[in-house]
Amino acid sequence: MKNIAILGATGSIGSSTLEVVRNNPDKLRVRAITGGKKWQQLAKQALEFKPDLAVIADKSAYDLLKTALAGTSIKVEAGADAVIAAVEAEPLDAVVAAIVGAAGLLPVMAAIEKGRQICLANKETLVVGGSLVMQAIKKADVDLLPVDSEHSAIFQCLQGSPEKSLNKIIITASGGPFRTFSREQLLAVTPEQALKHPNWDMGGKITIDSATLMNKGLEIIEAHWLFNTDYDNIEVVVHPQSIIHSLVEFSDGSVIAQLGWPDMRLPIQYALSWPQRWSPPVPALDLVRVGSMTFEAPDLNRFACLAYAIEAGRAGGIMPCVLNAANEVAVAAFLKRKIGFTEIPALIRRTMDSFTNQPAKTIGQLLEVDTQAREKAAAMLTNGVN
Repeated sequence: MKNIAILGATGSIGSSTLEVVRNNPDKLRVRAITGGKKWQQLAKQALEFKPDLAVIADKSAYDLLKTALAGTSIKVEAGADAVIAAVEAEPLDAVVAAIVGAAGLLPVMAAIEKGRQICLANKETLVVGGSLVMQAIKKADVDLLPVDSEHSAIFQCLQGSPEKSLNKIIITASGGPFRTFSREQLLAVTPEQALKHPNWDMGGKITIDSATLMNKGLEIIEAHWLFNTDYDNIEVVVHPQSIIHSLVEFSDGSVIAQLGWPDMRLPIQYALSWPQRWSPPVPALDLVRVGSMTFEAPDLNRFACLAYAIEAGRAGGIMPCVLNAANEVAVAAFLKRKIGFTEIPALIRRTMDSFTNQPAKTIGQLLEVDTQAREKAAAMLTNGVN
């Protein structure tokens, strides 16, 4: 029995994780769950899975959650510090890190320090804190298991391969809902259109990142740290069907891919079951039903977010942190109709240009840069993006 905590239980990854738990009650036990603002959903999850601890980040929802769980033995806490403290619950073997955005960094670092196995769905943790997170992982000697479908695919393809045999990582991208849109069409994109992903069911922020291709940019940076691979050896290929989740090219020219239906339950379960493989959480892939698969290069001119992410990753230092903070501000502004779709990369560009790069030395420094970048991006929103 593996005892787990789920950070971000009310999001799409968290909900899918609980479904994996539901299907494997003899293998997984939920000890702690956290949520952002959705106290009603968190209460429902807590009543079903009966964790020892339920934490709501929004302190104003504490009384509501406490009342909803009255009469149970579930401890209720609230606030950002309580979310971080949730990884200290005992007994606890693994932490599923599914909080969206830079907010997931501190809880993951706390979990690493406690020696927990990390099932990482929060790509921003490595985007913002890459070198420092990996140093902490090495020092604590804990397993870092990728949950993102692309990185899970790469991880699976690398199982059993000789050291230094990796030649290139090929990350696939669906291309999002606007893959074939012209520049003129992108100017008129609405939040409703952007939230309709053709293949995946994800939360709002990740879905918009997929539409701008920023998601792929963040995944390149994450892959760089996870697999210790140079940016020159990481490639993005647009694959609209989302059946191949990523590929690995080896030193002899062989290419291995991981395929499956676009469903997050499979990579989540693999992270929780590794190195074992449990009963399938989704139907097996039927290639005849798939019919055909196509591939194309991403357009870095129409989807500049991808280009900026690669630039930030190559620059290193604080620049990926700046990129991520500006993107979070820009996506939130777009969803609130404060800026247009094409103004998302424009705001990111301006924010990145307002910083002089410097080495990333401490988590505290990165959190300060994150705050500064958000403040600068917000000020640019007030004064006009362009």
